[in-house]
Amino acid sequence: MSATPRARVALVTLGCARNEVDSEELAARLTADGYVVTTDATGADAVLVNTCGFVEAAKADSVETLLGAVDTGAPTIAVGCLAERYGRTLADELPETTVLGFDAYPTIGEQVAAVLRGERPVSHEPTDRRTLLPISPVERRSGGREVLADLAPGMAPASGPRVLRQRLVGGPVASLKLASGCDRRCAFCAIPSFRGSFVSRDPQDVLAEAAWLAADGVRELVLVSENSTSYGKDLGDLRALEKLLPQLAATDGIVRVRIVYLQPAEVRPSLLEAVLTTPGVAPYLDLSFQHASAAVLRRMRRFGDTDRFLELLASARALAPELGARTNVIAGFPGETRDDVAELTRFLEGARLDAVGVFGYSDEDGTEAATLPDKISATTIARRVERLTSLADEVSTQRAEARIGTEVEVLVEHVSGGLGEGRAAHQAPEVDGSCVIRGSGLAVGDLVTATVVASEGVDLVVEARVPAPMAVTVPA
Repeated sequence: MSATPRARVALVTLGCARNEVDSEELAARLTADGYVVTTDATGADAVLVNTCGFVEAAKADSVETLLGAVDTGAPTIAVGCLAERYGRTLADELPETTVLGFDAYPTIGEQVAAVLRGERPVSHEPTDRRTLLPISPVERRSGGREVLADLAPGMAPASGPRVLRQRLVGGPVASLKLASGCDRRCAFCAIPSFRGSFVSRDPQDVLAEAAWLAADGVRELVLVSENSTSYGKDLGDLRALEKLLPQLAATDGIVRVRIVYLQPAEVRPSLLEAVLTTPGVAPYLDLSFQHASAAVLRRMRRFGDTDRFLELLASARALAPELGARTNVIAGFPGETRDDVAELTRFLEGARLDAVGVFGYSDEDGTEAATLPDKISATTIARRVERLTSLADEVSTQRAEARIGTEVEVLVEHVSGGLGEGRAAHQAPEVDGSCVIRGSGLAVGDLVTATVVASEGVDLVVEARVPAPMAVTVPA
């Protein structure tokens, strides 16, 4: 590879935790090829932007970030979901930007070298990745088509499971990818078309990466994928996740494992029990309900209704009374009536969720929902989003207040000015609030038992328990 010696590449990451893991895989490849990888674009020789293409707001943010990268004067390269989804169209609209798809990841060092030489690699040509041939064993081991080349020299032992990752941001919490892609066909979602079909990572690779992260100081693993409840189905083992969770929790140095992105329709009783009763696994459910009206859910190509969802949560709380639970819901899906909104309201009032994200529906290119009749006006959608957001904030605040006086285990993530900041078992990074920790001798990475003394919205104030002094025997 003919990269500029020690060229400095800034890697900017947008979107979800899955993108963060992808960026760290890209960083590992670039470092192995002799680049210096940073997250600061100032003075960089090239800027690599890992974009998000999920919804309109995320697309706009990605384009704005790309324009900002171009303004630095450094060659700019777009990768990630927006680049994969729109390819040459994006390149035509942003001619100063090189646009690469997932299949360019294995040779990212060569691609960057070409850009630094003043060349313009051919822009990615999008395709529906659901139509690709079945995944090969080599592709399966690395968790999807976007990371399928041989491992770069020096990035893994000569034999055994592979680890292809370089952490860009330190700290005691890290995401760990279980799988790539999705086999579900939700009417509103375009993700399967550009992320492809669901592909589980080999369990031994997941465990090897967990051990590597623990050796790098990670104390909590957040297991991510497009649909974590599907893990193992393509490996011929529907209970693969139930088997993997206790093994991950037993990883030396790991004190908490958290799993996110669960599909309610795929949450089996045995999986629910494994998530909520395995020591070291956070009693936490990130459930993708999306709505609660049976009629709307059917049009979304999903399943369930208010009563079934409330029964699922009741079963979960029977196993873990202090359960943390969150969801996202969509307001204004085509054909949504006032009765449907009332049903969603009934669900949110009864579900006692710790956090709820409310999103207004918008048409997504290539989705079934974009072709549906009975579209809701933007004004009505905005009004429904405002009303549901207000309700969601109210119920989430009530859940936080109900935790006052209870004990929680908080992982310390920052310490400054005599106070700590961290997250309890019911709080996932970035989305569910945090805890301000009062106590002496706090250190990043500690898992402390604390009493909740106050709340502000979804955030808590906690008092760390002071360890009891050791008994001293006084000679007679």
